[in-house]
Amino acid sequence: MASKNKLGLWTSTSLVVGNMIGAGVFLVPAAMAKYGSISLLGWVFAATGSFFLAKVFSRLSHMMPNSTGGPYAYARHTFGDFAGFLVAWGYWISIITANAAIVISFVGALGAFFPILDSANKHAFNPIASVLTGLGAIWTLTLINMMGVVTSGKVQLATTVLKLLPLTLIAFGGLFFIHTANFYPFNSSGASVTGAIEATAAITMFSFVGIESATIPAGSVQDPGKTIARATMLGLLISTIVYILGSVTIMGIIPAGILKNSARPYADAAIMMFGKNAGYWAGGGMAIAAFGALNGWTLILGQTPYAIAKDKLFPAVFAWQNKKGVPYMGIIIGCFFVSLFMMMNYTKGLVEQFKFLMLLATLSTLIPYLFSAAAYIIIRFEKKYLHSGGWVSAILVGSLAFAYSLWAIAGSGQESVYWGFMLLMAGIPFYVWVLYKKRQESNIE
Repeated sequence: MASKNKLGLWTSTSLVVGNMIGAGVFLVPAAMAKYGSISLLGWVFAATGSFFLAKVFSRLSHMMPNSTGGPYAYARHTFGDFAGFLVAWGYWISIITANAAIVISFVGALGAFFPILDSANKHAFNPIASVLTGLGAIWTLTLINMMGVVTSGKVQLATTVLKLLPLTLIAFGGLFFIHTANFYPFNSSGASVTGAIEATAAITMFSFVGIESATIPAGSVQDPGKTIARATMLGLLISTIVYILGSVTIMGIIPAGILKNSARPYADAAIMMFGKNAGYWAGGGMAIAAFGALNGWTLILGQTPYAIAKDKLFPAVFAWQNKKGVPYMGIIIGCFFVSLFMMMNYTKGLVEQFKFLMLLATLSTLIPYLFSAAAYIIIRFEKKYLHSGGWVSAILVGSLAFAYSLWAIAGSGQESVYWGFMLLMAGIPFYVWVLYKKRQESNIE
């Protein structure tokens, strides 16, 4: 594949930033308000842990530059087919479920402009219109991703720039509107300082999910050994600045008592800064953020099962490619389930089941990080990767990334851990079936 048909540094970076910064970041300041300004330390803690994870993915991309599938490829290389399958299985399910949530966020953001899509407006809200809007977004982006990785990369770059504009404007411009009194009390949670930091870090750590995004389409990245490493670190830097500075500004502008009840904190801050109409472009930024994240994760939705199917650990249909080299069947099948899960949220009686699926997917987004951190240390010490003076750094970075991943899993809650484990176990019969089919094919040959 020619270089012009591959992702470069900026499109790869936009994939990382775009997948990390979804619509959820617009709501996080409200969730953190009840803890006080100590919540900013939660951001710092989560960003520090994510830095070590970013270093792991950055270095793994140097060691295994053409490993499409990212965490799956690293786990399979180090721990074998079964471990690789479990990582990929859980990750694939979590992407489907997360995409459904992103679509719902996108439709909800449009509610600021179209009352018929605003679930809080009981008189005007129409669930059928919301479902049709969500389906339109899902399948529009499916078609865009069918056009090739470069096309979806361009959409990702454009939406990332557009979503960063309102976020950075509020983050930097809002510094001139801050009232220092709003940062007091420092800890209003009623818990200890350590407890408050742990609680806020547990909330913010999910804002860094997606840091591995550039590693997954490795085969479609130009000079992956360098590009993925740079994109991962640059994406983390951009996202961290936006997250922390944005939180400082929002907390400084909106009093905690009001902020904790805000449904659109960035829009509220924009109104206080620039007037009533500013709330609309802040709401537009939220919609673009969700749309861009959905585009990026749709790309990943096809690439993840494609990597597994190439290794004959998933049905061969997921490896089918169109003339553009896009694993189109993986995207179509994945988006079918995304559509199904999205509609569940708008169906009375199925809302609780949708929430359960979200809970089920939580652990699955974290386990690949744990495996990748462990794999990094082992791969780093394989003879062909070891160089003079590198062992101290390898142990330090890998161990800290592993410890942070383990802490994040524990912090996701007992119920999440239990059902996440059950989700992984549910993949075992599927794995056995795949092995059976694989053995049958071998016997025929």
